[in-house]
Amino acid sequence: MFQYQIHHRFFAQVPEGIEELAGRELTELGAERVRPSYRGVYFDAGNAELYRVNYTARLCTRVLAPLITFRCHTPDYLYRTSKEIPWEDFFTPDHTFAVFANVTHSKVHHSRYAALRLKDAVVDSFRERFHKRPSVRKIDPDVWIGLYIENDKATVSLDTSGGSLHRRGYREQGGEAPMQEITAAALIRLSEWDGSRPLYDPMCGSGTLLCEALMAYCRIPGSYRRERFGFQFLPDYEEALWSAVKKEQDGAVREPRHGLITGSDLSGEAIALAGKNLADLPYGDRVGLKVADFRTLPELPQGVLLCNPPYGIRLEPNRDLGPFYKSFGDFLKQRCLGSSAFIYFGNREWISRVGLKPSWKKVLKSGGLDGRLVKYEIY
Repeated sequence: MFQYQIHHRFFAQVPEGIEELAGRELTELGAERVRPSYRGVYFDAGNAELYRVNYTARLCTRVLAPLITFRCHTPDYLYRTSKEIPWEDFFTPDHTFAVFANVTHSKVHHSRYAALRLKDAVVDSFRERFHKRPSVRKIDPDVWIGLYIENDKATVSLDTSGGSLHRRGYREQGGEAPMQEITAAALIRLSEWDGSRPLYDPMCGSGTLLCEALMAYCRIPGSYRRERFGFQFLPDYEEALWSAVKKEQDGAVREPRHGLITGSDLSGEAIALAGKNLADLPYGDRVGLKVADFRTLPELPQGVLLCNPPYGIRLEPNRDLGPFYKSFGDFLKQRCLGSSAFIYFGNREWISRVGLKPSWKKVLKSGGLDGRLVKYEIY
């Protein structure tokens, strides 16, 4: 038996800084013995819970099923040990696969070389047993294999997600410097928006925040558009159980009322992209969109504002955004009375230029940015 079959324990990779948040989500989805760790969460799950987590979670990047754990001091020992894994229990020479690796504080120094040795072990195992080898495909392979080595302790895992779960499938084009889907989902969750008040994004870009808000309120599974998962390659995969879990989660989807979620942007091209992205989700046509500068918007009282304004790091790094943020602060003070605003600052220096006292600030890292999510109550 493989390690995950003995202990029923898995590891969900998550972006740095939202481990506790992701742990609460996993608990809600039926996981047990949840323990947040650095950039991940350990948890126990049966097959039903594993399928539900992969299909429904919005804050996890991958869910790994450990196959073996062993002491590993050299690349050759990594090769020999991994070669003994019965890889044919998971896939055939006709499938494609890829390996990702992370090595830290170990005698095996290089992640790429470690991944190469594991790849060689898989290929040679098939070649010796079947005189035929599977092909490596770096983009969208059938099977992803993970390797993690820390302090000379190696764990080889199968990715039960079948690729990063942040790829929801609704965003074929993201526009300029779009917010990553999991970051947007974390922002929605941290705002504690529950649909009791309308939500508005006055700088929606290609609509990632709007899509994630729609998915959260309507209970649309995070992987609603995903066609296959890595857990379907596990030897104990139960197709009937997966169908039942999927049917249950799809049956929980609910309709939003018209006008609950709306957004605008100065760019007509961005609004067109947002419309295309929303069209790929159930009830995406219920989300209102329009081309508008936030300075021209009518009053937005008693609502919730969420947005990811430009922060001058990826785009126009030399632009002084001080006047922009001052005018945005004036907009909040003058036209959003009684509302709560949740603003993501990829560059913290602009927080003080809004001219409002934050209710709280929370660390929310994204794409290498040490950003902050800031809440303002507009009285």
